[in-house]
Amino acid sequence: MSTPAINPSVLNSDFMRIGEELDRIAGADRAHIDVMDGHFVPNLTFGPSMVEQMARRSPIPLDAHLMIENADREALAYAEAGAESVTFHLEAANAPVRLARELRRAGVKVGVGLRPATPVEPLLDILGEFDMVLVMTVEPGFGGQSFLESMLPKIRRTRQAISAANLELSIQVDGGIKRETIALAAEAGADVFVAGSAIYSADDAAAEITALRELAAAHACGA
Repeated sequence: MSTPAINPSVLNSDFMRIGEELDRIAGADRAHIDVMDGHFVPNLTFGPSMVEQMARRSPIPLDAHLMIENADREALAYAEAGAESVTFHLEAANAPVRLARELRRAGVKVGVGLRPATPVEPLLDILGEFDMVLVMTVEPGFGGQSFLESMLPKIRRTRQAISAANLELSIQVDGGIKRETIALAAEAGADVFVAGSAIYSADDAAAEITALRELAAAHACGA
């Protein structure tokens, strides 16, 4: 497992001051960009042009989470826009292996996301095609939801499968991550943590990032 990474979600930031909001999280590992199309999830956020502008402005790399339909057709645009990593949802890809390879050829790290009701088992034979598995710990679409502890067994199964296959994959968790829940996710095997409201509602975002990273490291699986 890698050193715990904290990727603040800009979904909880002030979009009218996005440059300054990106600067607030300069001490994080990546900025998590929630791309929503109003179809795969009911919310609507950014397209490739906005991601491109953020990539030019951000002091840290972008982690694009695509909550969109037609991932096979649309995902490459976010690699071309400048994201360092691109995660598409298994539920939205007709040919996930082909898409993962196309994204890798474009020079980005590749993640595959799972909604809460989607089991990890369909991924087990193709884990080596990805750099990261995203286990959603809320229903995707909106920030500020409560962490679903029922996802902890899925995180554990995913970590066990990665270890059994002797692979180097990250497990990202997204939804309800804050000081009270990050330890649970880390103990289960997650090592990349998306936190939105916990960081952007803090008086000192930098201090909150540090606190979350230290908690994740202290409770890391196998620590």
